[in-house]
Amino acid sequence: MYQRILVPLDGSETSLRGLDEAVRLALLHGARLRLVHGLNRFGRTPGHASHASYATLLPRMKQEGEALLRDARERAERHGAKDVETQLLSSLTLHLAELVAQDAMDWKADLIVAGTRGRKGIERILWGSEAQQVLRLTTVPVLLVQAPDTAASG
Repeated sequence: MYQRILVPLDGSETSLRGLDEAVRLALLHGARLRLVHGLNRFGRTPGHASHASYATLLPRMKQEGEALLRDARERAERHGAKDVETQLLSSLTLHLAELVAQDAMDWKADLIVAGTRGRKGIERILWGSEAQQVLRLTTVPVLLVQAPDTAASG
């Protein structure tokens, strides 16, 4: 059923839960996995970084993103995934959800599996939900995997 599963990762435990679920689905369906991490200037970092400061931070952000993807690939392969690729996505103008939705379309993903923190109330208003934005921006089916504390209480 699913042949191409895209998994956005941010390094959080929640995104790793999404990865683990994607690996289970990939093994069940014999699917390929594409693990992605996005870099943009709209990250939730303290203060408002100027374009110049973003440019100086970008090399380190790329190194950290590549390390995150390498670790995630190794995790997927340890759990039995055979066909795993990684992609570091980057844009000065697009939000992370837009990067993920666009990559899912370009790669022709059958499914996006994303971890979600399940924020509620004021926290959701302040921080929003990248996973929910992806859901709104794509025509690709999306499976949201909740954080352990959210799943237990929800």
